[in-house]
Amino acid sequence: MGKIAIVLGATGVVGRALVNHLALNDQIEEVIALTRRPVDYNLDKVTNKVVDFEQLEEFANAFKGDIFFSGLGTTLKLAGSIKQQRQVDVEYQYRAAKLALSGGVNQYLLVSSSGANPDSNGSYLKMKGELEAKVIALNFPQTSIIQPSLLLGERADFRLGEKLASTLLPVICKLPALSKYRPITGEQVASKMCHIALHQTAHNKLQYYRLDELFNLN
Repeated sequence: MGKIAIVLGATGVVGRALVNHLALNDQIEEVIALTRRPVDYNLDKVTNKVVDFEQLEEFANAFKGDIFFSGLGTTLKLAGSIKQQRQVDVEYQYRAAKLALSGGVNQYLLVSSSGANPDSNGSYLKMKGELEAKVIALNFPQTSIIQPSLLLGERADFRLGEKLASTLLPVICKLPALSKYRPITGEQVASKMCHIALHQTAHNKLQYYRLDELFNLN
């Protein structure tokens, strides 16, 4: 039998691409896309399960599977405050990870960020670093932390800063000293995550995948 893959953040720039990659892979039997609202993916293997993030524990059955991909996130502008952003970027994902572990998931893959650090002075990188530490402490049989830089791709919400950065960074980052900051597409990250999930060896209990590794991973 194939594996059951669960995707949290299945409408994001990585999540959408990830659902497609998984649905087309012969090793995957079913893809469970967890969303706030109904989404028609129009893919035979994909089951969309709508969950209330405020009451996640009531949807424990939606977290039963083999591989869990966590890519939920928001921006300070959309959230309205750092407190609300933290609710989405840290608390929802951590609670979901605990449910996945209880649901029998063996492999956990997290979309974090380059520079994530729980001691960072910046709220965004601090939140990413805190979440990394919290999910690692859950002690999944296999945990993969994905640390991309700026993610490029079509989004439901317009982000002026990211639009400007996506135009300027590819040019600026041709300089050798800045290459580690070059942006990467959500499609590229999704492809690499699918590869990692299906090819990671059992002895790799905890693995970090930073930007250069994501570009070079086959």
